[in-house]
Amino acid sequence: MDEELRKEIRKMALQNAFEHEGETRDKIIIGKILGTKAELRTKVKEISPEISEIVSSVNQMSLDEQEKEIKEKFPEILIPKEKIEEREGLPELKNAIHGKVITRFPPEPNGYPHIGHAKAAIINSEYAKMYGGKFILRMDDTNPEAERMEYHAAIKVGLEWLGIEFDTVKNTSDDMEIFYEKGIELINSGKAYVCTCKREDISKNRRERKSCKCSIENIEKNYKNWGKMSEKFKPGDAIVRFRGDMKADNAVMRDPVLFRIIEGKHYTLGEKYRIWPSYDMAVAIEDSMDGVTHAFRSKEFELRKELIDAILDALHMRKPFQGFFSRLEFKGMPISKRIIKPLIEEGKVSWYDDPRLPTLEALRRRGIKPEAIRKFIMSLGLTKANTLAPFDALEAFNRKFVDASSIRLFMVSNAKKLTVRNLPISSIEIPNHPVNDMGKRKIEIDENFYISGEDAQSIKEGTQIRLLGLGNVSITKSGIELEGEFIENGETDNILKIQWVPQKTAHEIKMVIPKTLFSGEEFNEDSLEELDVYTEPHYLQLKEGEEIQFVRFGYCRKDSQNQSIFTHK
Repeated sequence: MDEELRKEIRKMALQNAFEHEGETRDKIIIGKILGTKAELRTKVKEISPEISEIVSSVNQMSLDEQEKEIKEKFPEILIPKEKIEEREGLPELKNAIHGKVITRFPPEPNGYPHIGHAKAAIINSEYAKMYGGKFILRMDDTNPEAERMEYHAAIKVGLEWLGIEFDTVKNTSDDMEIFYEKGIELINSGKAYVCTCKREDISKNRRERKSCKCSIENIEKNYKNWGKMSEKFKPGDAIVRFRGDMKADNAVMRDPVLFRIIEGKHYTLGEKYRIWPSYDMAVAIEDSMDGVTHAFRSKEFELRKELIDAILDALHMRKPFQGFFSRLEFKGMPISKRIIKPLIEEGKVSWYDDPRLPTLEALRRRGIKPEAIRKFIMSLGLTKANTLAPFDALEAFNRKFVDASSIRLFMVSNAKKLTVRNLPISSIEIPNHPVNDMGKRKIEIDENFYISGEDAQSIKEGTQIRLLGLGNVSITKSGIELEGEFIENGETDNILKIQWVPQKTAHEIKMVIPKTLFSGEEFNEDSLEELDVYTEPHYLQLKEGEEIQFVRFGYCRKDSQNQSIFTHK
C-alpha cells in the first residue's frame, strides 16, 4: 500500500472515530475506501490487514489525541458542513386576528418564475392558512415594455405546480382608473408634482439632495402638465413625483417617481393607457384597497416601506403591516433575468426549463418535487439573513419524497460486454423497490450482458463478481470483452456487486447530468454532462416525468423515451 493511500485511510479512520466517541471499525473503513476507489475492490484481501492496523492505532488514541492529529494533518474535517436547519412553521404574526388575515403574492409577469418567487408565494400562502384568512394572487402588470402573456401564463403554471391555491386572482392593471384618481388627488393636495427635468438632472439632484424648479410649480400648472402626459408629452419628457424629502438619508424618499409615460403595447389592455403607475404607487394603493393586512416581500424592498406608508398617509388610506425576508438563491445558480436571458440567447443554456437553472420549470424537469420545495422554504423561516443556499440543501428534502416511490432500475454507462456461460435460467423477476411493495419486473436474459466500463476495469481473471439479483459469476477472461461462468453457490463477502443489462433488450438513452452553472463569476462550460447509457426495456413502460433510482447511480427523472435527467444522489 502506498503512502498516499495509507494517509487517506487514516484520515477516514480518524474522522469516523472522532464522530463516534473515539472508536471506528475495520468494516466501516473498508466500505468507505472501496466506495471512493473502485479499483481496490479486487485487492480487499491485500489491503485489509493494513486497514486493521490503522484502525487499531486510531482506536488506541484518546479523543483529545484524535482531535489534535486531525487539527494538525486534516483540519478540513473540522470545517462545519453547510446545513439548513429544519424547523416547523412560521413565527406568529403581530396583531393578527384569526379569520381576518389577508396576504398576497404580486409577481410581475416579466420573466419565468424561480425559487425566489416560490419562497414569496409559499410564505404568504402559509400565513393565510395559519390564520384561516384569504390569499390573493395579483399580477403586477404595469410595465408594458417588460411584460408578456407568456410570462403571465408561466407564473400561473408554476404556482399551480407548487400546489398553491388563491381566494382571489386579479391584475394590478384592472385598477388603472383608480390609480389616476389617486394621482390627481395627490397633485391637487400638493403631495405630488409633474417634473419635466431631464433624466440626468433628476439623478444628479437626487444625489446632491437638491430640489428642482418643477417642485415649486403651483397646483394648476401641475394639473395641466398631467393632462399633457396623456397626449402631448413623449416618454421621458415628464414624470409625476411624490413630494418626499430631498434631504432624506433614505434615497427612496427623495421625491420618487409615481407615474411615467410608457408607449409599449400592454399584453391585455393594448394601447388604452400610456401613463403607468410605478411599483410603489401601485402596490401601496392595491394592498390598501384589497384589504391586505400583512404584506410580506423580500428584503430589497425594505427601504421602500417608508415611501409606501407615506403615500398611504398622504391619501388617508389604511396601511397594512409590512414584513420582509431574505432573497433565496442557490450557489452557482443565478435567478436574475439579466444573467439568464443572455445565456439563452447565446445558446449556453437551452431554455428556461434547462435543468441547471433555478426556475420552477427547470426544477420540475430536473425531478425536484413541489412538496420538497415547500418543506425546504418552510425550514428557512422568515429570516432576513442572506440565504445563498447550497443546492444539496434542497436535494436533502427532495430525497425524502422520491425515495419511497422511485422504481429501481439497472443502468450501465461506458458499456462493456460480458458473456456468462451455464446460465440456468432464461428470465428473472426483480422487485421494483427494495422495501416498498411496488411489484416486480420480469427480465428476459441469455448469456450476453452489458456491464459498466468502470466496473469492468476492476474485474480480474480468476475473481468472482455478483450480478445483482441474479447470482455469482467466476471470471474466466477479462479485458475489452469479459467472459465468465455462472456459479450456483459462490462467495458472499468482499465481492464486487454490479448492475447489468441484457444486450438483446438493452434500451439506449441519453443521461443528462446538470452541474453548477457558475463558479464565482465564471460560467462553467462543463456544467452539463451527457452520457450514452443502456438501461432495461422496462424504462419504456414508465410514464414521462416518473422518478427512477438507477442502482448505484442516483435519482433521475424520465424526460422522454430516449432521455433521462439526473436529479441527485
